[in-house]
Amino acid sequence: MIAVIDYDTGNLCSVSNALGRLGATYEITADPARIRAAERVLLPGVGEASSAMHKLQERGLVEVIRSLTQPVLGICIGVQLMCRRSEEGEAQCMGIFDHEVRKFTLPNLKVPHMGWNSIQQLRSPLFEGIREGDYVYYVHSYAPTVGADTIAQTEYGVPFSAALCKDNFFGTQFHPEKSASVGECILRNFLKM
Repeated sequence: MIAVIDYDTGNLCSVSNALGRLGATYEITADPARIRAAERVLLPGVGEASSAMHKLQERGLVEVIRSLTQPVLGICIGVQLMCRRSEEGEAQCMGIFDHEVRKFTLPNLKVPHMGWNSIQQLRSPLFEGIREGDYVYYVHSYAPTVGADTIAQTEYGVPFSAALCKDNFFGTQFHPEKSASVGECILRNFLKM
């Protein structure tokens, strides 16, 4: 069973639909016991980092997530919350990935970065069957910096981490559930881990 963490940050329908298309068994839950018992965990989300972090703290889920040993995948705001801190609302986040989340501030860049963009420098089983330069779907104004945990990059004025991995924790700044066949392949790879 896959636990999809519910902390009132949206995106649950599109993630549920994607898991349903893959034939996966999942449960949307905020129950720590159900999350700990799951074979895999998804932390999706859209919204503002400091508010989303506050909701995780209110539900007592920060330490639950940090303690997980099964594969965990953060999506969009989910991966940002797994970083050390975010400039958005000056949020102190979970610190699973030793990365900062920064706002796009270059002149002539449309923010939010919205639409399809390519991923490069792929280095993880998460990307098995994915080619360098394949396209994924983004909607974001902030992104994790590039660093030791980066397993894929995208360029939008500057390079940023399209995906991160440390131990059993994975995260994608893009939305695999909205990224057509490429995203479906990435989700399928995660479900096999």
